[in-house]
Amino acid sequence: METYTTDDALTKMGFGRSQALVLVYAGMGWVAEAMELMLLSFLGPFVREQWNISPQNESMLSSVVFAGMLIGACAWGFVSDKYGRRTGLLFSTMFTSGMGFLSALSPNYLCLVALRFLVGVGVGGSHVFISWFLEFVPAQNRGTWMVIFSLFWTLGTILEASLAWVVLPALNWRWLLALTALPCVFMLPFFGLTPESPRYLCVQNRMDDATAVLERMASANQSDLPPGVLIYNRETKTDHDNLASESECLLPVRQKECKVDAAVSSESGSLAALRTLLSRDLLKSTLLLWFVFYANSFSYYGIVLLTSQLSDANRSCASGVIFGLHQKDTNIYKDTFITSLAEIPGLILSAVLVDWFGRKASMWSMMFACCAFLGPLVFHQNELLTTILLFGARACAMGSFTVLCLYAPEVYPTYVRSTGSGIATAIGRVGGVVCPLVAVALLGSCHQMEALVVFEVVLCLAAVACMFFPVETKGRGMD
Repeated sequence: METYTTDDALTKMGFGRSQALVLVYAGMGWVAEAMELMLLSFLGPFVREQWNISPQNESMLSSVVFAGMLIGACAWGFVSDKYGRRTGLLFSTMFTSGMGFLSALSPNYLCLVALRFLVGVGVGGSHVFISWFLEFVPAQNRGTWMVIFSLFWTLGTILEASLAWVVLPALNWRWLLALTALPCVFMLPFFGLTPESPRYLCVQNRMDDATAVLERMASANQSDLPPGVLIYNRETKTDHDNLASESECLLPVRQKECKVDAAVSSESGSLAALRTLLSRDLLKSTLLLWFVFYANSFSYYGIVLLTSQLSDANRSCASGVIFGLHQKDTNIYKDTFITSLAEIPGLILSAVLVDWFGRKASMWSMMFACCAFLGPLVFHQNELLTTILLFGARACAMGSFTVLCLYAPEVYPTYVRSTGSGIATAIGRVGGVVCPLVAVALLGSCHQMEALVVFEVVLCLAAVACMFFPVETKGRGMD
């Protein structure tokens, strides 16, 4: 009996209209996250002026969002592996939009901090959009499409910088919070058009549903599925002494018991997933991914915050005056907008490198390049040179971050893909929690050299860690 896998089906039908729908919908999820996080570059100074809070409390406003994302990344990853990718997408989107609008109505600082923490919990589900999208993409050009997908993140950063440039001088920060929550609201009416991941359906032993999804995709792409019956093959070590095992693997999943999935379902789902991630085969990849996600998030969001803090710190430390909102002008919006545009060449660079030189080499080379751009900022530079160096650093940071977000789902098998990517993303959020304390607190106390040295060291260690990844996933199937 002829059989085929999900990878076979996706390769046969190619990238067409059905994947384009998934791309746009998942991309809007990333636009929403990018806008919520770019918001942090502008919100703090206005809140500090209105409620007269300390610089430490200002940095706390950013840190609590990342703390919420840490929890949300783990929670939504488990939900999407347990109940389906679409379920995780729907509830995380509804939660983010609701908390975003409520935070715009905050009566005091403590209420704002609590609601922004909850926004972070909702935004923490953004990694599910990545896993969901990549599970529809053929293996041979997955790297290229991940780079194209990341353009939505750049679109979100540019939209938020433009929105802040227009809204904050004319209205106030509450309007910015409310308008930033709109992309999540726009996604909800189109949720019914989104398909469930056929890979997820195969893992859940729902082979008829998975076949139906693939048939609809093939029809939309004006293509055909391979002949035969859909099966789900997991990459495992085969016992060649047992001849029966080969014939068993050729049976559709609905006709045989999947021992691995039975074992996973026989105990707590989250505990079983964590045990799989820390198993002998995945332990090295998991630990290295955790560190690289931490370092990459620490550096990327640090560079975003440096854009809004560095020039003010230079001026205030030279004059001996603590910098504040009254010293800010439209240059902050211009600089943030310009450095947001840096993500476009960063994506082009990652697109060139990722499928030519592989995932690992792409990541470590761009991290070392980011270090080179940040190096001169250890000492005070004029505003033009500062903007140019931050432009280059952000381009490299975005490029490495894009390849990392592609690499993580490729490393893990389908039945723990969202959970594995979610936990790695959550570890990265710890870097997001810590980086405001460095970028805002150290610069605010005129310790620019110390702040930049910390970023340099973290990036160099992450680049070295990328060299030790045990698996190169270029061109490899996701199961």
